[in-house]
Amino acid sequence: MVVSSSVSAEVFKYEDRQGRLHFTDRPMKGQGYRLIWRSGTSSNTGSRIDTSSINRNRIRYTPLIEEIAHKVRLKPALLHAVIEAESAYDPRALSRTGAKGLMQLMPGTARRYGVYDSWDPKSNLAGGATYLRDLLVMFEHDLRLALAAYNAGENAVKKFGNKIPPYPETQAYVTRVLTFYRENQASGKYALLD
Repeated sequence: MVVSSSVSAEVFKYEDRQGRLHFTDRPMKGQGYRLIWRSGTSSNTGSRIDTSSINRNRIRYTPLIEEIAHKVRLKPALLHAVIEAESAYDPRALSRTGAKGLMQLMPGTARRYGVYDSWDPKSNLAGGATYLRDLLVMFEHDLRLALAAYNAGENAVKKFGNKIPPYPETQAYVTRVLTFYRENQASGKYALLD
């Protein structure tokens, strides 16, 4: 792939209170996002995410994402949106608090869903997708609440009366995933499998 010098691509990083890393090319103002990559350059952030291979990894993992989405009855476009927001498709993404892999599973969540190797993309995806599906069931298929729970924890959503917690990072996360999801649906990339 050749990138013209007139084209500028950027990736921004935000670390939430739980230490989860969130990546976007469209940061929300006032949310504490930091530029970590611009058109072939990177800054020294200590982050373990390979932003140079986002598209390559998206292509590489799409068949696996589609397989797991089908198994757990989720739309592939939704699973792609969560993965993009969580790890930017980096199977080696690691947060400061220990969330790992494509779906950024915390160790407790990984154990709960029988994921013994969070670095294994198939196990990580299966555990994270099953957790997301369970959250959808728990919150009566309210996607916004399920995404908020994926980010902040199900107890945080329950604590605030089954509403999105008033945490700026969680609110931004829900908006970001829903934006990615709508873009995926509009583009028709994963429409045949939805």
